[in-house]
Amino acid sequence: MPRQHPGEPYYRISSTEAKTMLEDSPNDAVVIDVRRDDEWLEGHVSGAIHIPIDDMLDRLDELPDSKTLLFICAAGVRSGLACEFAASAGISPELLYNIEDGTPIWIANNYPTDIGE
Repeated sequence: MPRQHPGEPYYRISSTEAKTMLEDSPNDAVVIDVRRDDEWLEGHVSGAIHIPIDDMLDRLDELPDSKTLLFICAAGVRSGLACEFAASAGISPELLYNIEDGTPIWIANNYPTDIGE
């Protein structure tokens, strides 16, 4: 069940909830991985878009329009910041989700993962 803390312009979800959202609406949701390049190469959500957090402000125009954006990092901190950036750019909070438990849990759960580019 998505959760929202007071004042946050996004929802918090687990990797399991994110996987369900992607399965239920594959054309309406996308994962944005905001980790560093080296982290990305070690393993990432299959089909994710890679925009490192340090590049996010310069690349906000690369976020898909009118899709639910599921941001992920290693532990939910950088992805939360990415949600904040997206909200400040005018993206509706209804479309912003932070996968709090991060990529290591996604991979540990044996969810669809790609290695390398």
